[in-house]
Amino acid sequence: MNVKVLGTGCSKCKLLEERIKKVAAENNIDIDLEKVTNINDIMSFGVMLTPGLVVDGEVKTSGKIPSEDQVLSWIQ
Repeated sequence: MNVKVLGTGCSKCKLLEERIKKVAAENNIDIDLEKVTNINDIMSFGVMLTPGLVVDGEVKTSGKIPSEDQVLSWIQ
């Protein structure tokens, strides 16, 4: 499973990345986590507010930090 965190490195982007790592580790889910920091690459997903979360090519959220339960539902 390919998971991308879209963001330029702000505190919310880092928090989202850590939340995804935590949820994946706690549930023994193997993910390929990638950080996308280039603004043009972020915009290519249609994301205008960061952080953004893309799972297997599909944008799941942008501009907010989803709950751990929500993250789990997307990466299961």
